[in-house]
Amino acid sequence: MESRVILLLLLCLLSIPSDLSVSAGQFSRWGGGKKLKGSAVKLATGASSAPLDLTRVTQLSWKPRAFIYRGFLTNEECDHMINLAKNKMEKSMVADNDSGKSIESEVRTSSGMFLKKHQDDIVAGVEAKIASWTFLPVENGEAMQILHYEHGQKYEPHFDYFHDKENQKLGGHRVATVLMYLSDVAKGGETVFPSSEKKETQPKGDDDWSDCAKNGYAVKPRKGDALLFFSLHPDATTDPLSLHGSCPVIEGEKWSATKWIHVRSFDALSTSEDCVDKDPNCPHWAASGECEKNPLYMVGSEEAVGYCRKSCKICSS
Repeated sequence: MESRVILLLLLCLLSIPSDLSVSAGQFSRWGGGKKLKGSAVKLATGASSAPLDLTRVTQLSWKPRAFIYRGFLTNEECDHMINLAKNKMEKSMVADNDSGKSIESEVRTSSGMFLKKHQDDIVAGVEAKIASWTFLPVENGEAMQILHYEHGQKYEPHFDYFHDKENQKLGGHRVATVLMYLSDVAKGGETVFPSSEKKETQPKGDDDWSDCAKNGYAVKPRKGDALLFFSLHPDATTDPLSLHGSCPVIEGEKWSATKWIHVRSFDALSTSEDCVDKDPNCPHWAASGECEKNPLYMVGSEEAVGYCRKSCKICSS
């Protein structure tokens, strides 16, 4: 009950009505008619990351609740995360709605990999900045997933909250998603919300948007920008309007980083020992060789326990 109350309070902090959407121009009104000097809010976000600047945030939609932060990442942060991932990419998987197991599907045709939490100073700084912006604890987040979309690759509309119980055992539902764009895309690759209340009112020129993007409210991928949207309502029930997808890339390529944030801690061990799997997909990942290819995430290090130690069979008997 206590964790549910805390979650509701945190969600309410981001429940800003549309007439109070955060933008640079409106902060001057909140300052008693005087233009504020510098950023309205600057929070500590880690040594390697720029301070949080809420004058760059704009509310996009109330149903679902979605916000865009322009220039959330620096070019150096974007390039660094791409470089960490690009030699470790594998075909992206989806969670089966019934079993919760990770399966291949033509619904999702990108490639991806997971970074390790706090993998280095830059990654830790980005994670801290995400927590400051969302008011959700760092430990509630999954490790960041880096995704790469080449020509024609996509992720059809889907939900980030779960339909099965297996994926909710650790951390509960995903309450929010922060999608960070690590590259510009010449054409296509938009994030689209087919059920958004704003889908009929967003202006779209014939040459500016892909046909896919015209099927809902869409956000163009721009290097450094971050999209925050909520999969749960403030009362912690699932929001079907959070349905979203990644439109096919038409020209160029798309790199992105996804941070899924849960209702509860995603770091908690389910037993008194370290020999556990923290993700239901661990057996599949281990069978595909991820224990050797991505040991920091799967097995861990001296500083942090990995996510799939049981499936990687590194525990003492």
